[in-house]
Amino acid sequence: MITNIFVSAKALSGKAEPYYDLYKEAYTHWEWQPKLKKTANDLGMDLFSSPFDKTAVDFLEKMDVPAYKIASFELVDIPLIQYVARTGKAIIMSTGMATLSEIDEAVTAAREAGCKELALLKCTSAYPAGPAGMNLRTIPHMAEAFGVPVGLSDHTLGMAVPVAAVALGACIVEKHFTFSRDIPGPDSAFSLEPHEFKAMVEVIRTTEKALGKVSYEVTDHETASRIFRRSLFIVKDMKAGETFTTENVRSIRPGYGLHTRFKEDVIGRKASQEIPHGTPLEWRLIGV
Repeated sequence: MITNIFVSAKALSGKAEPYYDLYKEAYTHWEWQPKLKKTANDLGMDLFSSPFDKTAVDFLEKMDVPAYKIASFELVDIPLIQYVARTGKAIIMSTGMATLSEIDEAVTAAREAGCKELALLKCTSAYPAGPAGMNLRTIPHMAEAFGVPVGLSDHTLGMAVPVAAVALGACIVEKHFTFSRDIPGPDSAFSLEPHEFKAMVEVIRTTEKALGKVSYEVTDHETASRIFRRSLFIVKDMKAGETFTTENVRSIRPGYGLHTRFKEDVIGRKASQEIPHGTPLEWRLIGV
């Protein structure tokens, strides 16, 4: 069986349902997979799936998928993870319900079986999931703990949580998609419609740009604005030899005068010449 969906409408409503019937309702049909892969490839997209047993892995290998997704419920299926890892393909593993030690066991199993490219997804296995239970701060900790790229498998409503995850370092976002939430389906309630998915991607791309790098450099736009910062100006007409005081020297805009840090050095000294009010203060105007 191959699927990324493992919860049904009945399960969401709290009604019991045999697991076989649940998976039968939710799985992606085998015969769809090659057709979907061709369509995706024609659009310049990669397609891969979540195998739930060895036969599914063998089937997907014949399709030459570029990667594999291990669902949260299968994170503890060590033989399956090892079998997938031996294909040499990249693996993305969801970590819903998993303890730190269970994640470590799964990561170790994948690596020892030959996986060279591995990523983890922070996941909260609730459908839908509430923002309060997401604990997105786990993302950077998970990346540091296992030395792998970390993303988010998201079942919340809307797009705020994926965007926040990206701000915390998530480099993969898994989000359920539907043409319309009015179409009955096992994950319709927490899926995004096309226009919403597009908006989420756009906001994520903007977030990625805004994150940038650690930098204290002044940008070109900021350089042009620096002139509007404060500096020292003469605010009352002064005669030569008159003393600079807090009454005739003030820190105002724009930034044509001396830096404000010099105000205490100026106060008490004498004007070297007559200075009209509105003059930016300069060292040449200051005597002893």
